[in-house]
Amino acid sequence: MTTFVNLKLFNGTDNKIIDNSYMSVDEKGKLTDVGVGTPGKVDNCVVNLEGKYVMPGLINAHTHLMMNPTSNKLEYLSEAEITFTALKNLNTLLHAGVTYIRDCGCAFNVDIKLARLQLEGQLKGTEILPSGRPMTMTGGHGDFTEGLSGETSMGHLIDSKDEMRKAVRENFKLGAKNIKVMATGGVMSSTDQVDDTELTEGEMAVAVEEAHTKHMTVASHAQGNRGIQISLEAGVDSIEHGIYVDEQQAEFMKQNNVFLVPTLNACASIDRYGVGKIPDYMIKKNNIVKDDFFKNIKMAFDKGVKIVVGTDAGTPFNGFVHGTTDELSLFTGLGISPYQALLGTTKYAAELLRIDDEYGSLENGKFADFLVLDENPLESVEAVAQTDKQIYKKGVLVE
Repeated sequence: MTTFVNLKLFNGTDNKIIDNSYMSVDEKGKLTDVGVGTPGKVDNCVVNLEGKYVMPGLINAHTHLMMNPTSNKLEYLSEAEITFTALKNLNTLLHAGVTYIRDCGCAFNVDIKLARLQLEGQLKGTEILPSGRPMTMTGGHGDFTEGLSGETSMGHLIDSKDEMRKAVRENFKLGAKNIKVMATGGVMSSTDQVDDTELTEGEMAVAVEEAHTKHMTVASHAQGNRGIQISLEAGVDSIEHGIYVDEQQAEFMKQNNVFLVPTLNACASIDRYGVGKIPDYMIKKNNIVKDDFFKNIKMAFDKGVKIVVGTDAGTPFNGFVHGTTDELSLFTGLGISPYQALLGTTKYAAELLRIDDEYGSLENGKFADFLVLDENPLESVEAVAQTDKQIYKKGVLVE
């Protein structure tokens, strides 16, 4: 048992700092007592946090562990190279304070395989909720050629409802917890536009039907308005990016508890660093959408849609060190309060991943994943970007 005393707590749920708090953590890394003042019983180790601020570990709900945001190499990657890159990215995320991620598309199902090692206790650190290979049409967003000899593609190539059903079942068999569907084109694919619809209504419906009958969620890469609408009609759990979401769709999402994961940092990173370094088609598409993107996400916030922090980490110049905290800053740059922004990486993110029974807030019975900060994150989300913050995973200090 370890008891942490003399801390100022943001628990990830309430819009306040609770002064003079304490937290007791058992040998399994779970919180057994969270309170104010002096703990009634203290066993073994006591850690005095000296009046610093404590908040839950960050959850990033949209990453691509397989990608290197510096080299921007997308194709002809071997499984060994992807695994090597993923392990490096996981280590980077942990030391940035990101204690849980949802990976949203990984060639060779490497995210599923690493998550299995975590369940077996062989791989510590930032935990993964895996999606495996995404579902994309032939020639669509996600049809990237992979393997040293080009023997496979990043995604399952889906051109019928039957192919969708089989692919979802294959991911389920391997251990996926989420199914990623590519409903529209994207900025990073050369053959389409962001408002292209790709998977059909029938294919999308089958993906949701199969996933929901097997306790999996469905995340839809949906940038254009029509693709967003098809996704919502199919019953997906989250819209990823949502560049051209409209007011009626935002209202539907609010009423039906559909989450929005905008990944603003992907757009911002290309805008800041990409000119002359990545293909022109990416720059051109990004320039076309960026103003509408930020305006529409602000509208969705104002409508009361649950907005979740995801960064699309791994896309060009969109790294794993600062991306999560940059996304928080982009949220507040839209006029969103620090509290609303932080819900996107704590409570709301855990709800989307369906891990909120054990993660996302600092309460009795949940895992002790938390950050120790010098400044108050409810006053400024930039406090979370502190480079020398302490990071605890299941009650153990990350070295």
